This record gives sequence, structure tokens and C-alpha cells, in this order.
Amino acid sequence: MGLGLLFLLICLFGAGTALGQQQESMSQRPVAAPQGSGDIGSDYWRALRQGESGYSASAPGRQSDLINVSGSAWMTQRNEEVTKIGAWAFAIFAGAVLLFYLARGTVRVDKGRSGRVVERWPLAHRIIHWWVAVLFIIQLFSGLVILYGKSLLIPLLGKETFGVLAQLAKTTHNYLGPLLFVGMVVMIVAWLKHNIPKGVDFSWFAKGGGLVGKGHPSAGYLNGGEKAWFWLVATVGGLIVVTGMVLDFPQFGQTRETMQSMNYLHGVAGLIVGAMTIAHIYIATLGTEGAMEGMLNGYVDVNWAEQHHDLWYEEVKDQAIDAESLQQEGGSSGSTVGGDQPSSSPA
Repeated sequence: MGLGLLFLLICLFGAGTALGQQQESMSQRPVAAPQGSGDIGSDYWRALRQGESGYSASAPGRQSDLINVSGSAWMTQRNEEVTKIGAWAFAIFAGAVLLFYLARGTVRVDKGRSGRVVERWPLAHRIIHWWVAVLFIIQLFSGLVILYGKSLLIPLLGKETFGVLAQLAKTTHNYLGPLLFVGMVVMIVAWLKHNIPKGVDFSWFAKGGGLVGKGHPSAGYLNGGEKAWFWLVATVGGLIVVTGMVLDFPQFGQTRETMQSMNYLHGVAGLIVGAMTIAHIYIATLGTEGAMEGMLNGYVDVNWAEQHHDLWYEEVKDQAIDAESLQQEGGSSGSTVGGDQPSSSPA
């Protein structure tokens, strides 16, 4: 998975750089008016298709270009390269997750449920997580409608129904983007200090993270896989929201070439994170018994904590409480039993 992500990132930035260079070279072509005022032949139209500019008395910009060559190049890359990268990324990750589940199944709690739990995620951090998660899923699906809708949905829904859906997707995508940006910033700031790589994380990867083979490698509050996911979201996900903000607010003097490059990067980065979200959701649900509980009510069983995060469990095991008493005292409200914030809190 690591090599696959690296390959996709190289393709992303390489293609984005090539697109920018191609558009820049086109924008720097010298102005050349057609010779003669008589019959306009094939040489004239060939020059226009290659980006030759004429003369316009309008404001500076691309008004002198009869044919927008850079726009045609961008449209070709979007419709051919971006869509193919996305389709392959989703197919690879979905297929890999399915095969892994069929071969490995769900990772169970070896000792079973103990009836005692320890707090893992306080309410504030669960709100941050679900704020980002829900908005990203909405943005992902609306983005897929915009990117693939014409080729996949029009044959199924018809043009009129798709037109309504596409307008809804576009409006939703544009207006929820800034909210996702805010959530991403808050999440990165809140969780940064808990995602600094340590030596134990490399050992975790070397032993397959407990998903391959027997036994489970040691891990602190967050294991190597969770930290890798955080940095993917912080970097590639950060690229998504930054390019999205550039596209959302075009009134700051962005050129057409800038907007085209941002659109390309936005699409490819979104497809990469979207595809890898499949693996993230799988691990948190079908892949690992008890993992989702911590993000739903804030608490996890102590046997789960000892099995998956033994180093962290040693720090907080004295704070374990009975699961029944948690339910009676309304533990899902996010308040810490006893009134003190546990040392496990990622605040």
C-alpha cells in the first residue's frame, strides 16, 4: 500500500507540473496575426489551434485567443487522465480490501470482552472526527457525480434527472468546502502531537500491524497505521482543501491556467484519499472488532486496548471502569467519569 501511494503521488505531482508548464508555454506564445486579408486557409486555422494570438482591444487576458488551447489541454487531461487514475485507484483499493477480508476476516479481541472499559476519545475529539468524516464523504460523492456523472449517470437517469442531481452536487460541493477546510485545520492542530512518528511505529509496520501473522505488535496511543493515515490526510487531504479554496474563491486574481492546474490537483488528490478511505473504513468496522466503539461512545474494552495499544493501556489501566456503570452514568455524553480528564486524551 505504501509503494502504491508513493506511485500515485509521483503521478499526481508530475502530471500537475507538466500541465502547468504546458499552459505556461502556451500563454507565452508571441502574438501573430494572419498574413493577408483575403482567403483564410488551413495555415491560419492551424496557427490558431496551436495557440497563436491575434489582437483585441479588450482588457488584458485571453481575449486575443480565438481558440483556448490550454483549456482544451486541461479538459483532455481531466477527462482522460484524472478519470482513469480515479477508476484504477478505487478498483485497486476496493479489490485489495475485499481479498484481504476474505483471507483474514475480522480481527477479534483474543480474550473476549472483559466488561470493563477505558476512555479513548473525549467528546470534543469525536466531534472533530465526525465533522471531517461526514463532510469528506459528502464532498467525495458530490465530486464523483461531477467527475463521472456525464458518462455513467446520464445513461441511467436521463439528462433531466442528472441535471438536477449535478446542480445539487455542484452547489453542495462549493458550499461545504470551506466547512471541511475549517474542520481539517482544527483536526490537524488537535492531533498533531500524538502523531509524531516513534521507533515503536516502525516496529509496528515491520510486524504487519497485527493484521498479518500471529500476535500483535506493541503500540502507544496511536499505532503506526493510524499515524500514517493522519499524515496522508494532513498532506494530500490538505492539498484537497487548499486547492478547493482556490477554486471556490476565484475573485483574487487567479489566472485561467492557475484554476485549471488547481482543478487537476484537486481531483487527483481527492480520488487518492477517497480510494484509501475504503481501507480506513474497513479497518474501523469489519476489519477490527471493537475499534469503532471508541469513536462512537468514547470508550473501548480494556482487553481491546491491551491487545491493540498495550503501551498506552499500561498508562491508563488504573482509570478503567465497569461498562454497566458507564451506561448508567451516561458515559456517551463525553464527560469523564470521576471528573478528571484521562491522560489518554489527545487534547
